[in-house]
Amino acid sequence: MKIFAQRLKELRIQHNFSQQYMADKLHIKQQSYSRYELATGEPSLAILREIAILFNVSTDYLVGLSDI
Repeated sequence: MKIFAQRLKELRIQHNFSQQYMADKLHIKQQSYSRYELATGEPSLAILREIAILFNVSTDYLVGLSDI
């Protein structure tokens, strides 16, 4: 899921959000969020959905099934 990690980090930086801010918004630990960006961990479907809502993108975009 490297594309997910790349897109997640790009979106976070574009929005000037810190990893801690994202973790707080998702109700997870910062270390868990960091693993998503390092591609060493994967979010649950519920967390993936929350990330998509937060950035106003589709889950397909986040996981690399769409470039829109």
